[in-house]
Amino acid sequence: MVRSRGSARVSDLAAELEVSVVTARRDVEELARAGKLRRGHGVARSLDSVARAQAPRSAPSHGAGDAAVALVVPERHTYLYETMHGARTVLDAAGIRVALHITPQATGAERPLVERALADGARGLLIAPRWRTVAEEEAGHAWLAGLDVPTVLMERRPPRGSALHAMDSVCSDHWYGMRLAVDHLVSLGHRRIVLAARDDSPTARALRSAFAGIAGGLEEIEDWSVVLSASSSEAADGAAGPAERQGTGDGGGPVTGEGLARLLREHDFTAAVLHGDVDALMLVQQLADSGVRVPQDCSVVAYDDVVAAFGSTPLTAVAPPKAAVGRVAAELLVQRLSRPGAPPQRTELLPTLQIRGSAQDLASDRSTV
Repeated sequence: MVRSRGSARVSDLAAELEVSVVTARRDVEELARAGKLRRGHGVARSLDSVARAQAPRSAPSHGAGDAAVALVVPERHTYLYETMHGARTVLDAAGIRVALHITPQATGAERPLVERALADGARGLLIAPRWRTVAEEEAGHAWLAGLDVPTVLMERRPPRGSALHAMDSVCSDHWYGMRLAVDHLVSLGHRRIVLAARDDSPTARALRSAFAGIAGGLEEIEDWSVVLSASSSEAADGAAGPAERQGTGDGGGPVTGEGLARLLREHDFTAAVLHGDVDALMLVQQLADSGVRVPQDCSVVAYDDVVAAFGSTPLTAVAPPKAAVGRVAAELLVQRLSRPGAPPQRTELLPTLQIRGSAQDLASDRSTV
């Protein structure tokens, strides 16, 4: 991050990486000792920026890194930070300087950041828009389609026929990821499954739709339901759609561990898919407080696999290829910069399932939920 910006305040690094200032300062000191950056009073500076500051004013600049590529990801989104790091490895190897832009949570915050980056001379763009609602996503299509620099969408798949249908994009195949989760639970004998998922991003909406289609289409599934897993959704379309209501349906508002435990008891659900990881870990803790044990009383598969392995009960999780999405997107952008007229590409990468023991065979000893 320091290399891409030239300099950064330690407090800003701590906030964006979601660590304490003490941790960020300690890491900056370690990098300074290793000769990878320079420390100042509360500021970290890249060696390149220090060299440029010390060079004679008449010294010309050289190299591909003089014109940056803008990399835009949402604030406090650990999942997409892994994608960001994957992209940077490719761009750094190509000698292309990265200008990182962190999008705040305000609606429409991407556009002014992108316009500023282009005004500063960015010659390409990698972007993962937040798009909390369908309306916000549709509003973003028009201005993104009008950009005059090579642009690759990361973890976003515009609908067919939209203004961005022909824009380069690289994302995870979340339908396949959800199928991995459901098939795993079905293979363990579970026939009554609930999905607790967010609804404040294109990924969350894709997962809800995928689960409804998969669970509703499998003869083995006797009953299913979709509930909202977090209260941070601003989506006006946050309630379950018609396809989701084919199951037990959701209760309208975000579910707590107590509410999820009640749903499990009332409908004899034996398994749950939980999106995302942080919500999953919190719900598992709250289920325990309500007397529901994982996996003895309820088998759980999380979705995202950012922190799922670190719970007191390590969670089996679907792991989208986060870093690979960033790498492939960056490789595609590098190609676009050298061959602007090449046909657009829409690439999907397959998630994997990481089994850790939070889901067990239904035939195992199980208390009444």
